[in-house]
Amino acid sequence: MNITVKRMYDEVGHNDGTRVLVDRVWPRGVSKEDARLDDWNKDVAPSTELRKWFGHDPEKFEEFSRRYRKELETDQGREALQRLRDAPTGKRLTLLTATKDIEHSQVAVLRDLLSD
Repeated sequence: MNITVKRMYDEVGHNDGTRVLVDRVWPRGVSKEDARLDDWNKDVAPSTELRKWFGHDPEKFEEFSRRYRKELETDQGREALQRLRDAPTGKRLTLLTATKDIEHSQVAVLRDLLSD
């Protein structure tokens, strides 16, 4: 499976494949109609507590990644991750987030997990 990551504010691409939002909170300023999502998988997103602790601080990313992977090992996390694996109807899965720093976010962790 080919996995791509994009911001919700990026233009929808004709080759995005299955588009899944993986944030717990809906992005500001984006209408659900304009988002053109195939799914919104809130359950695969980091917990509110973890997200607030992290605060998108790149210096905390390694610890965030460890804690987030641990959350994904719970029953609910495994179910949400499996739903994400099952989401693509074609060869490409596009993970979407509102985060500005994609490489220091949950989409980077999910991309790595799904690529293994």
